[in-house]
Parts: sequence; structure tokens; C-alpha cells
Amino acid sequence: MEISPESLSIADRYKLLIGGIVPRPIAFVSTVSPEGRFNLAPFSFYSGVASNPMTVLFCPANDGQGREKDTLRNCKPVEEGGTGEFVVNAAVERYAPEVAACAEALAYGESEFALCGLTPAPAAAVRAPRVKESPLCLECRTVQVVRTNPGAPSGGNIVIGRVLHVFVRDDVIDARHRIDPSALAAFGRMGGPTYTRTRERFDMPMGRGALDLRGQTPGERS
Repeated sequence: MEISPESLSIADRYKLLIGGIVPRPIAFVSTVSPEGRFNLAPFSFYSGVASNPMTVLFCPANDGQGREKDTLRNCKPVEEGGTGEFVVNAAVERYAPEVAACAEALAYGESEFALCGLTPAPAAAVRAPRVKESPLCLECRTVQVVRTNPGAPSGGNIVIGRVLHVFVRDDVIDARHRIDPSALAAFGRMGGPTYTRTRERFDMPMGRGALDLRGQTPGERS
């Protein structure tokens, strides 16, 4: 099948993206409004950008009317009317239902913390709260927002943030700053309502050495 995106509805384009770009890590983003109200929402278009400086991005799309979602309203730069800050909290199995619940469309200013029962805790470097229950939190200052289709329904927005401070629970990290994936117990997003755990893993060398594994089954590589 050959498909031109322009021949599809926005909903069908979205289904192709979330079904084909898998698994996706989830940024569980906490923000605060200029008036001091907390917000918490999951975003599965999320990635690290670079380590120098330590930078991440996540992508909150516009709503069905082309308006900015609450997270973007809060974390966009100060000169654009936001606070210019956010925290990416790890999405982990311990509170997976709470992560999904925070996708609920609430009125602006109504807190998802109150909806899901997770606890806002003071961050070290930004006004936005971190999730107290999260084993890993990246406190960020918004560097830039790239708008791919301003004002359009489901138009894309890329929020680029510089990490100012990292909170990591002691049992999740070792002395060499390596995260223990079993202790973190992160989960990711597939298509539709489906999620995936990160428990099944295998090691593989980078570069030419990886070709020595050709012909092996995934089980043989673990």
C-alpha cells in the first residue's frame, strides 16, 4: 500500500504515526500556570536531544479547535505568556493508571494531581512541581517552542527544554550514573490503548560487531 498523507484524515494520519512509531517513551510532564495552578499530562512524542547541554523535547499537539493545550500554555517562554519551565517525570509501572488518567481533558486550571492522587513536590530549580512518587525527574527550562501548524486542529508543537536539575531515587542509579532499568520499571506507548513494559531486553554491540548476531533469534541475543 502506498499512502499520501494528504489523502488521509487527521485521525488516520495519527493512527499511522502511533502504530508505526513504537515503542514510544512517555514524558509525564508537570507544569505550573502563571497564576500558580498545577498541571500534569502524558506525552508519548518525547525524546532526548543531546547531552551537551542536556536537552529534551516533547510534543504537545493543539486540541481539536487548534488551541494550545494546558501544558503548552504553561511551559511556553515567559515572553509568550507562559512560565518557561516544566518537569519531565518518568512514566513507570507503579503508577501507570494515574499516567493514563492524566490524559483526561480538564478545564484549564483544574489540577490533574487532584484527579489522579499523585503528589506535587517542590522542584529544586524550577517553579513547576515534580511528581513526588516519580523515581526520575528532569527539571527543565524551555529553550524554544517550534510550531509546525499554528492555530490548526492537531497542529504540532515541539517544546525543547534544557535540563537544569535531575532528581533520581538512590535505588535507581549506581555510582557511575547508570540507570537500572529493572528498578526504574518504565513503560511505553504502542498504538491505540496499548502500552508496553520494558522488562524484555537484549544486549548488542554498536557498529560492525552487531552483524555477528545476524541469524540469531531475539531469545538468543538476550
